Amino acid sequence: MSHLFTSESVTEGHPDKICDQISDAILDAALMIDPHSHVACECLATTGLVVVAGEMRTDGYIPIADVARETIREIGYDDASYGFDHKACAVMVAVGEQSADIQLGVDCDKNMKKEQGAGDQGLMFGFACDETPELMPLPISLAHKLTRRLAEVRKNGTVPYLRPDGKSQVTVEYDDAGRPVRVQCVVISTQHADSATQEQIAADMKKYVIEPVCGKYLDAKTQYHINPTGRFVVGGPPGDCGVTGRKIIVDTYGGYGRHGGGAFSGKDPSKVDRSAAYAARWVAKHVVKAGLARKCEVQVAYAIGVAAPVSIRVDTFGTGSYDDRVIEQAIAEVFDLKPAAIIRDLDLLKPQYKALAAYGHMGREDLKVKWEETPRIEALLRAVSGATQRKANSAPKAVGVC
Repeated sequence: MSHLFTSESVTEGHPDKICDQISDAILDAALMIDPHSHVACECLATTGLVVVAGEMRTDGYIPIADVARETIREIGYDDASYGFDHKACAVMVAVGEQSADIQLGVDCDKNMKKEQGAGDQGLMFGFACDETPELMPLPISLAHKLTRRLAEVRKNGTVPYLRPDGKSQVTVEYDDAGRPVRVQCVVISTQHADSATQEQIAADMKKYVIEPVCGKYLDAKTQYHINPTGRFVVGGPPGDCGVTGRKIIVDTYGGYGRHGGGAFSGKDPSKVDRSAAYAARWVAKHVVKAGLARKCEVQVAYAIGVAAPVSIRVDTFGTGSYDDRVIEQAIAEVFDLKPAAIIRDLDLLKPQYKALAAYGHMGREDLKVKWEETPRIEALLRAVSGATQRKANSAPKAVGVC
């Protein structure tokens, strides 16, 4: 039977995304001066106030308040009439040193096994499917494109009355074979100047945002809800308190794939919440790109201070051309999922995280991130072939009956 699936996205001016971007801007600033910085940075934003808290270990000075203000300015809160302004808001900083107990597990020279262990226990998921060129689910792909388009038409002056805060939501209809066929519903909520009318906003959103992004999936039955309350003048932190790490489903697969619960922003790659989630996406994308499955979810789990994952699991939802256990064996051969290897292979010690803190961490081929590349397809195919042969050789032989 056909079914519907819905995902949402938020703009860079959404209160939670402001906090994510500040946290990751601080991480980038630390990595810029010391690639081996350890950062766990959280942020809260409300009317006239930003609070930055957490733990950090780095060889250098980070002007945290300045980084926060510059991030807010770049987002577009540069006018007091918007209700939030980078020049006028207070920035409170409460950042201490990383726990020495955590260092025992993370640092190679302090770890009992003399290797970099996971920065925490936890489980992470990666997902890929063949619905879009970047191998992301269509609902979250369209939702991100809508919010990016909202920011684009605001910044280039096409729709000058827009303000930084905004959200999108897309409902996609899937056919009996599980293929996306049309957009059932689009929801756009965008902050705007008091002078803009509801009729003007609805017309402009359809013309400049929705149709350019969703055009080929729209039809006469598509429903539209644009600023459904009728007014969205008060936005950003004055309208809703923002917190780092509160948009983890927006950051990943829009609910289409499972999530382990750990947020990304403000965490250096020794935290497997971030690095292993990227690695799991990397592996899942290889599986789909190699033609081994139409969709693939990879779960990895870790114990704090221990390098090797405690488990790796693959689910291809019945779309795999090989048994899921065979694919698991091949993954274990081709991909080293210890934290140090992930950091090395995905180049995670370079500043790159602020740009990821809005519009999704996965599917970001536009940012040339390593976990969206698939250089090991041939190695994975060879490993699958080898694992299949081993399984065949180990199968019980039929015994004849006299």
